[in-house]
Amino acid sequence: MGWVALIAIAAASGIALLLLRVDRLLWAMIGAALMLGAAGYAWQGSPNLASSPARAAVIGQADDAALIDLRERMLGRFTAEAAYLTAADAMARAGDRRSAVRAILGGLNRYPHSVMLWTALGTTMAAHDGNTPSPPAIFAFRQAIRVAPQHPAPHFFLGLAYVRANDYGRARGEWARALALSPAGAPYRRDIAVRVMLIDQLLAEQQRTGG
Repeated sequence: MGWVALIAIAAASGIALLLLRVDRLLWAMIGAALMLGAAGYAWQGSPNLASSPARAAVIGQADDAALIDLRERMLGRFTAEAAYLTAADAMARAGDRRSAVRAILGGLNRYPHSVMLWTALGTTMAAHDGNTPSPPAIFAFRQAIRVAPQHPAPHFFLGLAYVRANDYGRARGEWARALALSPAGAPYRRDIAVRVMLIDQLLAEQQRTGG
């Protein structure tokens, strides 16, 4: 039954990708996630037993380039604030998350009402604090929401922080809100919709198995 459930999830995901016309960049991420899950199940699982809850922290994971591309599609890339994020991204890739936080704080000192910088500060602080939506990270995300209450980005990246902390219920709420706030023709709407679909599958599986 375990293999049947795994194949069903993979098939459903593939059909959804086609129907939603998801960007090819996201295809690679989702394919890698499914392959990682299958490999882990084959290695540690018991295919002849009933299905077990999926370990789906990978739902919110992607390589740096993919997440930066999505962030830029949501928030823009050729702005004065974006220069601070370029510096912060480089520091984070080098493993210096404290300096990345400082770079974004420097940008906020100049642009205190920037939803881009407040959202990035929340993401970077969550990473700095062990991939946990710590109180400082939550504060930054809430500031971003206060600055731009109708923008999907703060909710999306707060949801990502919750996914990385394995808090899928809260993550689903934030991603659903981000999807609701995304305009119909937005270039990032399908990316959010796919993530909501995947997290719904995970939560349904957890509920079914009692996980």
